[in-house]
Amino acid sequence: MAEIRLKKGKDKAVRQLHPWVFSGAVDNVKGSPDDGDIVTVTDHSGTFLAKGFFNSQSRVAVRLLEWTENTDINELWWRNKIRKSLESRQGLLDSKETNAYRLIFSEADFLPGLIADRYGDYISVQILTSGIEKVKGVLLDELQQQLRPKGIFDRSDASARSHEGLDASFGSLYGEEPPEYVEVSENGIRYLINIAEGQKSGFFCDQRDNRRVVSEHASGKRVLDCFSYSGGFTLNCLKKGAAEVISVDSSPLAIETLKRNVSLNGFDGLKHQAIQSDVNKQLRLFKEQDERFDVIVLDPPKYAPSRSLLDKASRAYKDLNRISMGLLNSGGLLATFSCSGAVDINHFKQILAWAALDAGKDVQFIHQFSQPGDHPVRASFPEGEYLKGLLCRVL
Repeated sequence: MAEIRLKKGKDKAVRQLHPWVFSGAVDNVKGSPDDGDIVTVTDHSGTFLAKGFFNSQSRVAVRLLEWTENTDINELWWRNKIRKSLESRQGLLDSKETNAYRLIFSEADFLPGLIADRYGDYISVQILTSGIEKVKGVLLDELQQQLRPKGIFDRSDASARSHEGLDASFGSLYGEEPPEYVEVSENGIRYLINIAEGQKSGFFCDQRDNRRVVSEHASGKRVLDCFSYSGGFTLNCLKKGAAEVISVDSSPLAIETLKRNVSLNGFDGLKHQAIQSDVNKQLRLFKEQDERFDVIVLDPPKYAPSRSLLDKASRAYKDLNRISMGLLNSGGLLATFSCSGAVDINHFKQILAWAALDAGKDVQFIHQFSQPGDHPVRASFPEGEYLKGLLCRVL
């Protein structure tokens, strides 16, 4: 096994069980490991620290897996990690109301670079690191043995693969290829999702709990759902008796799927309007038309994929929220989210304070949103906490 020796003073994070070793911390490499090979990591004096898989092309040179020297990272080790991840989600696996959720969440489940989501009888995976790519046969076989899905579909078309020297990968890996639309259930609401062409792995199951919370405030209200995608917040609000829901998304596929989902659940089509448009443009149009809402949901895409874009993203979040605050009736609710890992909750609160000041509004934070239990945050890996949001009363 090749050895990665760290520079003096660069071992603190490893000792604190953080799973990343950056290339700048590496002093030298003993041996000739291929990308994805298991290596030993030592401090500057050669003392064992951990084991992980290596990549010469990535900014993250080693993704750590094991901190016990006499533990072998073999086929059984990998299979046990899959089993433990599934065991931790037993409540969802047994659920009668929800069959769309995350099975494996990368570093948080000690499987760096593997994302696996269950959608009914199918599993959608993203394989984003060279180490996982090397053992994907074992991992997929274990998922198949444990869950017996009809099929496993690869959505590893993310740009993250290019950082590991991997080409995009897309298509069926096991069993049947999913149909154009797969029906799933979340919180007792039915959805048609497109695994092959939908965003991310096909659906955003990380908002499951937050959709339910927002819907509790929707009865009899006029709701605006921005960046609505396939209608998660829209459908939950309609189920809870919203007087009207207007959904806005720029994607034709999202709007088509959303309309199908409204019909699938038997909701009153007269209470729903879907608008295919750029959200920022549509918000400005609503302002010109003097439209007013009781509840507004803002669930935009990732504005800050890295810290270098934090200032630009902060301005974008501020502008989006400022305009939305001006469209709310007095005492109305704004459910606003950020999925940018570079934006922490305290910074997000500051952005909203700036937006409120510019909008001439007083704002109360009445609930804090986060990602659900199938998207756990590992104590030694705070970077896994990416989704945050606030329910604001705008006065």
